Amino acid sequence: MSLFVNTNVSALNAQRQLFDVNDRLNTSFERLSSGFRINSAADDAAGLQISDRLTSQVQGLNQAVRNANDAISLTQTAEGALGEVTTSLQRIRQLAVQSQNGINSD
Repeated sequence: MSLFVNTNVSALNAQRQLFDVNDRLNTSFERLSSGFRINSAADDAAGLQISDRLTSQVQGLNQAVRNANDAISLTQTAEGALGEVTTSLQRIRQLAVQSQNGINSD
């Protein structure tokens, strides 16, 4: 009894090409849905590392801006308080001058 093994080479090639096209299509969908050119280290390892470093720098600069804005707010609050102290001291001075005047004494 003889055994025959038939291999359809054309079908195997078509299947392999289908898998390749499917992988490329999935990569394209991933890039389109995220809006990024680099989604993983497999896309571009050096580019991903540079992107991560720049992202960290941007986040650090954003925090620095928030810190500066907080410092400005604190300074403005202190300035307002000093203005009130100045007004109070001027009123105290006026009252002290008036108390030294003999006309205002009882």
